[in-house]
Amino acid sequence: MSRSRITAPPDFDRWLVPPCALAIHLAIGMAYGFSVFWLPLTHAIGITDSVMCDGLSLTAALTTTACDWRVSDLVWVYTLFFVVLGLAAALFGGWVEQVGPRTAGLVAAACWCGGLLIGAAGAALHQLWLLWLGAGVIGGIGLGIGYITPVSTLIKWFPDRRGLATGMAIMGFGGGAMVGSPLADRLMAAFAGPASVGVWQAMLVLAGLYALFMVAGALGFRLPAPGWAPPGRPEAIAGGRYVPLAVVHRTPQFWLVWAVLLLNVSASIGIIGLASPMVQEIFGGQLFGAAVRFADFTEADKAAAAAAGAGFVGLISLFNIAGRFFWSSLSDRLGRKAMYAAILALGAAAYGLALPTATALPLFLACFALIASMYGGGFAAVPAWLADLFGTAQVGAIHGRLLTAWSTAGVLGPLLVAYARDASLAAGVPREAVYAPIFQMLAAMLALGLVAALLVRPVAAHWWQDAPDAAAAAAGTAAPARARWGLRLAGWSAVLLPLAWGAWFTLQKAVLLI
Repeated sequence: MSRSRITAPPDFDRWLVPPCALAIHLAIGMAYGFSVFWLPLTHAIGITDSVMCDGLSLTAALTTTACDWRVSDLVWVYTLFFVVLGLAAALFGGWVEQVGPRTAGLVAAACWCGGLLIGAAGAALHQLWLLWLGAGVIGGIGLGIGYITPVSTLIKWFPDRRGLATGMAIMGFGGGAMVGSPLADRLMAAFAGPASVGVWQAMLVLAGLYALFMVAGALGFRLPAPGWAPPGRPEAIAGGRYVPLAVVHRTPQFWLVWAVLLLNVSASIGIIGLASPMVQEIFGGQLFGAAVRFADFTEADKAAAAAAGAGFVGLISLFNIAGRFFWSSLSDRLGRKAMYAAILALGAAAYGLALPTATALPLFLACFALIASMYGGGFAAVPAWLADLFGTAQVGAIHGRLLTAWSTAGVLGPLLVAYARDASLAAGVPREAVYAPIFQMLAAMLALGLVAALLVRPVAAHWWQDAPDAAAAAAGTAAPARARWGLRLAGWSAVLLPLAWGAWFTLQKAVLLI
């Protein structure tokens, strides 16, 4: 599994690499869709009705076999996903660059799919600690390694189109839930019965499917030879000068980009997590053509509003995914700094426009579609920005360290939004009015992110050094690529067909709202 064994010949078709990256990100992207398991797991013992135990502590919930879990017990898995993802990416980023994408991809598959198997055992035995350990911790390690490995590889293959490359990969991470959630829902329905809600069986099947995708993607990875360059772009040579990982954290550029990612994610992730209840509370009966406030909903009204809320979530998911590709690709033309300045300024403006529009549903939807697209775009373009600033030699490791901003934001953003919402409700503010000060706070966070982005300058020359293969790179070994159309078709079909299937179901939900 040495790096030399996976070095591609000079005429290798680089368009075979993106499907491999997408295969891995589609699998691990199911982390976003794990909430599909929460409600079934709240009645895993009672099957039809939850068996709730008064006074059950979180510690007791970890090992109980007599009481059903609460959603608040289960969402810790989601928190663990993204905290461990950031930590694993930071800790193993240097190792990923050393061993190469094939070994790293296989380890990611073992951790993510192995974690799902342990999580399935936790669901079957009704042991919450196993679910936390398997899916949350071990699976989270797989998420961290699996997230940075494809991105680092694609940046090396597309030095001329870094934004496009990272957008292709990270689009898959956003689309993973779009595919995995409806699939998991159908699997649970198929396996459910008088003695089971079908969760552990669905997890077993998903683990097997994801293992196939991730192993195939990892085995398909290749690295460009020293001196390789894209056709017609001899100046865009793989390798070359770079800023070493050991000194990256001593540059102001790293911390400014860290702040940009932190503020962009914090300003979006918390409110997106409340998307369904938010739209229901603000617009009430307007969602289904009735003049009734949320507080006065009947059971029938709640069902109709919930369907509209699901449509809103679907709309956000689609724009989140589309934004990852659109904005990151656009950054190749605008430049990374200009693109981030644009999305942060537009995001702050969108929150401002959403403030007075409690009676203007279409404008509200447009604002949040834009916010969701820029949330995704901010994720997708940041590896390309790091490559611009620090070179490509160790960009995977640098990206790994930067993802600690994501972990921090995953805790900070939801806490700030939840606290502000609960404080307003406790003060007697009507539900439809509690989000106005939250929008103002989030707009201010994006404005701070804009300032940080504008302060980014090129890294000083004294931080740079030649890569070990600089001599070979300077010599140049580029050759015209040979397009392998049959392999291209097979690889792209394997990842785009599931994405299209998931997009179809997501569109069906979004249409309910529009």
